[in-house]
Amino acid sequence: MGKGKLEKFADMARFPHVFEFPFSIADQFQCDLRGHWNEEFFHNDNPIILELGCGRGEYTIGLGKRFPDKNFIGVDIKGARMWTGAKQSLEEGMTNVAFLRTNIEIIERFFAPNEVSEIWLTFSDPQMKKATKRLTSTYFMERYRKFLQPDGLINVKTDSNFMATYTHYMIEANHLPLEYATFNLYDEQTVIPEGLESLREIRTYYEQMWLDHGISIKYLRFRLPHEGTLVEPDVEIELDTYRSYSREKRSSLHTSK
Repeated sequence: MGKGKLEKFADMARFPHVFEFPFSIADQFQCDLRGHWNEEFFHNDNPIILELGCGRGEYTIGLGKRFPDKNFIGVDIKGARMWTGAKQSLEEGMTNVAFLRTNIEIIERFFAPNEVSEIWLTFSDPQMKKATKRLTSTYFMERYRKFLQPDGLINVKTDSNFMATYTHYMIEANHLPLEYATFNLYDEQTVIPEGLESLREIRTYYEQMWLDHGISIKYLRFRLPHEGTLVEPDVEIELDTYRSYSREKRSSLHTSK
């Protein structure tokens, strides 16, 4: 039998590299590390990279191992899942990995302007019913601008055709610099640019599950300038036909904006 949630939460409260600010208490406490993550926690000047919606932290850890000259922070509200990666990184003595348990809707409260160089969104819920809940919507892009460096990178890795298609339209509608995109990452004919080999080397539990079910993995990499007014794409997008892990049941509709 796996370790219970209460025990995991107790562990998390003791882990020195885990910081917990759920929405219910975020208004009462200020994150003193805002603007000082490198100085007070990582003790270096390396770039800070966030994985938003990190789940078990598999990608945060995988990136941390492959890029020791960068600092990684996994962010999620689900502490019981995050415990897996937090425990592993602690046991392996990783000094360039931390975890932040909070709601992504208030992520800008934890990082100062220009403090973050890159964001990873791995297998996020596509939130097909409401655009403002999608982590690649302009609603969230405006939040990311508050702490992401000018022209900072955003990486989107997803099983969802809806999520990938919507994100591509969002990039086009706002003329954001698209550095790379593929709707079938593991196809043998897909060429991976130099420096992005880890795209195939790191596979989360759910990524492998989608691959085993014959679902292709999509990936987009683009930059987010600070200037310019962002607009939502006005397009109809076909809904995903399957029910993904931890996602709401699909509606009877066939398309959504």
